[in-house]
Amino acid sequence: MCGRYMFQPDQNPEIGRIYQLAVDAGYQPKTGEVFPTDKTALIIAGDHKVKVVAMKWGFPGFKDGQSIINARSETVRQKKMFADSFMKRRCVYPTTGFFEWNKAKEKYKFNFNNDPETLFIAGCYNYFDGEPQSILFTTAPNESMIAVHDRMPLILRKNQINAWIYDDEFATEFLQSTMPQLISQQEK
Repeated sequence: MCGRYMFQPDQNPEIGRIYQLAVDAGYQPKTGEVFPTDKTALIIAGDHKVKVVAMKWGFPGFKDGQSIINARSETVRQKKMFADSFMKRRCVYPTTGFFEWNKAKEKYKFNFNNDPETLFIAGCYNYFDGEPQSILFTTAPNESMIAVHDRMPLILRKNQINAWIYDDEFATEFLQSTMPQLISQQEK
């Protein structure tokens, strides 16, 4: 499960460009540490190329005030809540790393290295009461994650973003992909 992540346009030029595209389109995505229900920058399908928007992170839950922020990639196509969104409205979360907690409640930050490098997470979105809301996908952990948590985000390389968003066959196959190795550092 990925419960928080970083979006640092002031520390990463690529994230800075993504943030500016959202602002230029009239959005104000949350920067810094992003929490569930925050409005976050997302890459979605445009008419002829991808575009950047901002929307709330989390689908409405089954109880008042509850948000569902993640979906298991292994079952997303079978779950009624996610299947249509996966097939029609895939998105990508641009981040500079994500956080996870182990069983002892110790917080760890994950990225490709110790710098705020761009890390893209696969997801989808849907409309609830006319408002778009998004969830991100998780998958089985790899060796870099297993000691901390039993799930990890479904991570895309930059050159896979268009295929994830526009190519149904690629997206379906990618749900079972092996994730890249990451570096973790414990947050104090």
